[in-house]
Amino acid sequence: MQWPAGFMWGTGASSNQCEGASSASNWWDWEQLGRVPRSGDGNGFGTRFAEDFALLAGLGLTHHRLSMEWARLEPEPGVHDRSAIAHYRRVLQAAWDAGVTPWVCLHHFTVPRWFSESGAFLVDTNRVDVWARHVDFMAETFGDLAGGWQPVNETNYYAVSAYQSGTFPPGENDPAKCAKAAESIQLATAEAAVRLKQTGKPVASIFGLSGVVPLDDTPRTKDKVEELLAMHWDAGLGLFRDGVLRIPGRRPVERPDLAGSFDLLGFSYYATIGVADGAMVPYPSDAPVSPLGYGIWAPGLGLALDRLAAEIPGVPLLVAEYGVGTDDDAVRARYLEAGLAEVQSALGRGVDVRGFFHWTGIDNYEWRFGFDVSFGIIDRDRRVRPSAQVLKREATGAS
Repeated sequence: MQWPAGFMWGTGASSNQCEGASSASNWWDWEQLGRVPRSGDGNGFGTRFAEDFALLAGLGLTHHRLSMEWARLEPEPGVHDRSAIAHYRRVLQAAWDAGVTPWVCLHHFTVPRWFSESGAFLVDTNRVDVWARHVDFMAETFGDLAGGWQPVNETNYYAVSAYQSGTFPPGENDPAKCAKAAESIQLATAEAAVRLKQTGKPVASIFGLSGVVPLDDTPRTKDKVEELLAMHWDAGLGLFRDGVLRIPGRRPVERPDLAGSFDLLGFSYYATIGVADGAMVPYPSDAPVSPLGYGIWAPGLGLALDRLAAEIPGVPLLVAEYGVGTDDDAVRARYLEAGLAEVQSALGRGVDVRGFFHWTGIDNYEWRFGFDVSFGIIDRDRRVRPSAQVLKREATGAS
C-alpha cells in the first residue's frame, strides 16, 4: 500500500492500564471493592518505558499516545508530587530519545479520589476551576516535551460508563447524572483543547465512534438509534462544527469559542452496533464476537471515516485507536490488514486521514477483564507477535 508523506504510525496506551492504578485514584478504590481485577503494576511500563519505546520505534511505530495519571501528579488538591512530575518528564524524554513522538492524554477514565469525592464533572466549578487549573499545569509542566495532545480519551464514553452502565466508578445508573456528566466532559475536553493549542503543539480529539445500524423499523429501534447517535456522534461533532453542544435531556449550550477546538478529529473504532427491537446486538450477525461482546468487523472503520468526512468536511482525521482483543494473533493480523485496507480505500476517495494508532503496543490491563484479554502486538514479556509485522511492513515499507 502507498501512504501519504508524513502519515503517522502509532500506538496508544493509558497510565492506569500500563502502570497500574494509582493508590490516590478512584480506580484504586474500585479495585479494593472487588468490582474489577487488581491492576498491580500494569504491564511494567512504569519502569520499562525506554525499552518499550525502542521496541515500538523498531517496528516503525514512531508516535505514541500515553496518559499521565492525574492522581499521581496531584494526589491531594493543589499538592503536586515532584517525583511523579520527574517520572513523566523522563518518560517523555525517553520517547524522543527513541525516535517516538509522544502525544499526551490528560484524562483516560480515571480521576483522583479527591476529585471524585467532590462530585467530579457533575460539579460545574470542578470543570471550570479545578480541571482548568490541571490543564494549565499540564501545559506549563509538560508542554516543552509533548509532541502533541489528545486531551480526553473517548470523551463520549466516560459519562455512560460511570453514570449509566455502572461499569466504571462511581458505578451508577442515573439518566440525569449521565446527561450532566456528558455535557460537562464534552465542554471540558474542548476547553482543554483550546488551552493546549497555546503550547504550539497539535491537538486531536479521541471520540469513541461506533457505527449504528437499525435492523428493524420498530419505534423502540428508532428511539435507540437516535439516542446512540445523539450521545456518541452528534454531541461532540456538533460542538466542534457549530459551537453548540446538544446533549439529550439537557438544554443546548452555545459555545462558539469552542468551534474548531481540535487540529485533528481523532476517534477510536472497535465495532459497528446493530439495533434490533430497541436492543443493541453485534453487527453484522455473522461477525465473530470479541471477548468484550461486540462484532469484529473492519468495514465499519471505512463507514466511520466516510461519515466523518461528510459531517466535518475539510478537517483532517486521525484513527486514534483500532485494535481487537483476542488470544489468536492470526485474527489480529487479519483484522489489521482489513482495517488498513479500509483506510487506504478512504484515502483513495479523498478522505484526509493523517495517521493510524493501534491499540495497543504491549498487552496491558483491560479494565473489567484484567489481564485476560490481549490487545497488544507485543506481549507482556516483550515478545513481538507476528501481527506486528503487518504494521511494520506498512510503516517502514519493509517487505
